[in-house]
Amino acid sequence: MRFFITGTAGFIGFHLARRLLDDGHTVVGYDGITPYYDVALKRRRHAILAENPGFVAVEAMLEDAPALRAAADKAAPDVIVHLAAQAGVRYSLEEPHAYASANLTGMVNMLELCRALKPRHFLFGSTSSVYGMSDKPEFVETDTTDRPVSLYAATKKSGEVMAHSYAHLFGIPTTVCRFFTVYGPYGRPDMSLFKFVSAILNDEPIDVFGKGVHERDFTYVGDLVEGVTRLIGCVPETGKPVIAAGVTDTLSAVAPYREVNMAGGNAVGLIRYIETIEEILGKKAKLNLLPMQAGDVMRTAGSPALLEALTGYRPDTDIRTGLASFIDWYVKEQRLPTGEAR
Repeated sequence: MRFFITGTAGFIGFHLARRLLDDGHTVVGYDGITPYYDVALKRRRHAILAENPGFVAVEAMLEDAPALRAAADKAAPDVIVHLAAQAGVRYSLEEPHAYASANLTGMVNMLELCRALKPRHFLFGSTSSVYGMSDKPEFVETDTTDRPVSLYAATKKSGEVMAHSYAHLFGIPTTVCRFFTVYGPYGRPDMSLFKFVSAILNDEPIDVFGKGVHERDFTYVGDLVEGVTRLIGCVPETGKPVIAAGVTDTLSAVAPYREVNMAGGNAVGLIRYIETIEEILGKKAKLNLLPMQAGDVMRTAGSPALLEALTGYRPDTDIRTGLASFIDWYVKEQRLPTGEAR
């Protein structure tokens, strides 16, 4: 099949594109290579993808509707996957207009693209942040998501709502994938794992917000890609919900549209997460315990029941295995002496 994927120089987009290329598909990757973090890592990801002759990279912004349309026309995609976005909860406090531009204007441009090209399936990368300050032991897709506590989450929720309207108006089969704290090799430098490993290896203190009482449903990137790859074939059809014991499908009554958690349902405390990194590195962290930051949530834990009902799969990589994989990559990428990490 032919894929048009936005955000292929990003963490998740890179891994998904590589998997699809390895499976024999063709991918046109669209990315603005913005300097939110070091563009060298973004270009390295694209360079790796370019080793496969089935990959074509287009460097342009989501807000540039003519460039977006030209790239997608050339791709003639069967499936469109929209992963490009301005990410980060905390950064949205500093640069709110970047989120409105990329995540709102950019989303409208993507939906107009789908309206014109009519792909078999449109998949949109959303976030667990849409659940806000939920205190439920497990987040289910049918939970209320209209009380976001960060602008980032608000823009992603807005993207979901806009996608539903286009699915209804123009019959675009749409799946919203809600990502839960994805981690792994080639991860973003602004995320906690990258920062924690770097600081511990360099004998620097790490900032632990919320004094370490946070819990997160960490999802290994390989598991996420497996789930998304399987969902590509699960095209929503109005009036045809999945039927499984204990599962409520989010399939819309008026549109070929559904939301799916991409999570394993196993929340891990932040302190335990840090302790596992210490065990793998064989080195203790220096903790700088700080109050909770604005926009952060205390806990995320996503039910994988709908994902499993649709695809027969649920993320299952344990946290130690996933962290060890990232650390092995980090040591090689930073060209650290052999034996620094275990």
